[in-house]
Amino acid sequence: MFASPSQILCTVFGVNIYYYGIIMAISIAVGTLVSDWIGFKYYELKKETVIDLAPYLIVFGLIGARLYYCLMDCGFYMRFPTEIFAIRHGGISIHGAIIGGFAGLMIYAFRHKVSIKKLADVCSIGLILGQSIGRWGNFFNSEAYGLPTELPWKLYIAPQYRHIPYQDVSFYHPAFLYESIFDLLIFAILVFLTIAKKNKKDGNIALIYLILYSIVRIFVESIRIDSIRYVIGIPVAIVISFGIICLACILLFVNNKNKRKNSEKGE
Repeated sequence: MFASPSQILCTVFGVNIYYYGIIMAISIAVGTLVSDWIGFKYYELKKETVIDLAPYLIVFGLIGARLYYCLMDCGFYMRFPTEIFAIRHGGISIHGAIIGGFAGLMIYAFRHKVSIKKLADVCSIGLILGQSIGRWGNFFNSEAYGLPTELPWKLYIAPQYRHIPYQDVSFYHPAFLYESIFDLLIFAILVFLTIAKKNKKDGNIALIYLILYSIVRIFVESIRIDSIRYVIGIPVAIVISFGIICLACILLFVNNKNKRKNSEKGE
């Protein structure tokens, strides 16, 4: 059994410093540095390319992540609009971050004449590592937990953070931990494919990331009890993830079909 110690790490000059914010900052920094190294080592990108790209990813990613989350619970944020800016309280969506981040990536790529596919590949590797780290922010916020359980690794949730149907239940599946572990596994797979040069076609790594992460998300969402919106009784995140898998599989097929055509032409 384990439990979150607190949401607040410390207080500096009367301002609370939250674990969530610190962990998000660490995840962004680590993901950026790893992506930059991968890009230089295996994708022939200039040193610090991803570091220069990072402000675009962070700004557009955070905007996309927050807006997506708020749209999923628009009723609440229409009543309390100032909460839209209270990111320190938690409430961002990885799907929104991916959309926003990719928009920032395209802007950077067009401005600096860099391959969008190469940038997407290297950023995907750092992103999934950052996601693995970032999920621990949910732990300190006592959120992103699953169904009740009595397994040895059960997660204790304090009464004030429990959902209404489960007020009398103390222990839950640590859904955040499951996703963190699976994300780390995906990171290892993507690094292996990159180092082994199993996917020489630019864009493949990013598409494989989308497929693998979406599979993980479907599993995790199936046991979570804090989904915000549902479609015909199914969490929106599962519907979106399934759509991403279908689209990414099609794009992966097209991307490699073009590769085979170019090989036949001797290009």
